[in-house]
Amino acid sequence: MRFVKRGLVALAAMLLASEMAHAAGIDGKSMGLIWIVPFAGVLLSIAILPLLAPSFWHHHFGKISTAWGLAVVVPFFLIYGAGTATTELAHTALLEYIPFMVLILALFTVASGIYIKGNIHGSPVTNTAMLAIGTILASFVGTTGASILMVRPMIRANDDRPYNAHVFIFFIFLVSNIGGALTPLGDPPLFLGFLQGVDFFWTLAALWQPTLLVALILLGAFFLLDSYHYKKEGRTRPDPTPDDRVTLDGKVNFLLLAALVGVVLWSGLANSMGTFKIVGVEADYKGVVRDLALLTIAGLSLMLTAKSVRVANDFNWGPVLEVAKLFAAIFITIIPAIAMLKAGRDGAMSGIIELVSTPDGAPRNAMYFWLTGGLSSFLDNAPTYLVFFNAAGGDATQLMGPLAQTLAAISLGAVFMGANSYIGNAPNFMVKSIAEAGGVKMPSFFGYMMWSIGFLIPCFILVTLLYFR
Repeated sequence: MRFVKRGLVALAAMLLASEMAHAAGIDGKSMGLIWIVPFAGVLLSIAILPLLAPSFWHHHFGKISTAWGLAVVVPFFLIYGAGTATTELAHTALLEYIPFMVLILALFTVASGIYIKGNIHGSPVTNTAMLAIGTILASFVGTTGASILMVRPMIRANDDRPYNAHVFIFFIFLVSNIGGALTPLGDPPLFLGFLQGVDFFWTLAALWQPTLLVALILLGAFFLLDSYHYKKEGRTRPDPTPDDRVTLDGKVNFLLLAALVGVVLWSGLANSMGTFKIVGVEADYKGVVRDLALLTIAGLSLMLTAKSVRVANDFNWGPVLEVAKLFAAIFITIIPAIAMLKAGRDGAMSGIIELVSTPDGAPRNAMYFWLTGGLSSFLDNAPTYLVFFNAAGGDATQLMGPLAQTLAAISLGAVFMGANSYIGNAPNFMVKSIAEAGGVKMPSFFGYMMWSIGFLIPCFILVTLLYFR
């Protein structure tokens, strides 16, 4: 108890100092590359430890994330003082982290309240149609929500087929990644862009053509591959889940989902409702109304959905808590990286600026696409998006205007190439685990990458030639 009291006193002192200080802010020009070690550390921990030491990671990821976060927070306070450091951290928390987590929580809660009952046989036509539906849903309930909603019906539809791993590989390609490219609700990187000022409908207007192109190519390739296996296997296994009429439980959540979309859309279109200051950070009341409305929608979903629906979906708060802990560390440790990127060629991360721009400052959009995508393949795609968003100047108005092709390259790289590995996007590993629990023999980490190299990379080369030359 004494420790808690001391902590509260210290926190109060920091907040007071922040209000009294006239902070000059953090100057990215004066920061060395040592500052990005914690950011790289937390991303590499997320990418590597679940594979090398899954039990250790499962029990201690919160402590590991906290340690990396403190590796930035403590030097901040020692070097820049309580006022500047607290204001910088509060800015990230109030304007980025909290809205991000509120949306994730609301989407997860509402999507988990819908359960598809019954079973249909997984023929090539049926499977292709289900993948197409999941791809479309991903931009409205998020890639995680669409994956939760569609993966178990997909398992039941194909549990009598001896060759079914390819179904869930393409599921990860399309439902867990590609389909999330059309709205800020689809994938976390795009919502971070929305929080930075990118218009809600910009993603749909700018990205629908390459998204449709890649989706159609992958759906066509899947249909041909599934047809080949379907003819080859001859249904020699008994069906553990015989065909049954498909029905939906938790239909009220479709109305709540529409309300959720409406709230986010309103927050992007409505004028300011006035501002207030807290901990030295200026915030808009509109953001508070949006976040409270989203939390209310999540609460209504919990109240109005039968408990049996969430039980059928294996619902628990574990995934949200994991995202909350990991992204707290990510949002803290990315602060120095963004500050250095904003310093441009005068900052310690000038090497990235030189890779993605010509000597006269013009963007190399193909490099933006492949560098954003390459890092998103193995690190988390949301912070990767932020890094390159800021490398391109960080001004949403410019990035939607004269630099629209650059923003499209960053957005597509982050969303599309998260599909290149199991660890590129959060739903990927979740789908793998659920499929394996359902009896599907999923490929290994590198086995999956052979599939992504064979089917995804040619699509991305085509996108580069058509849109980013």
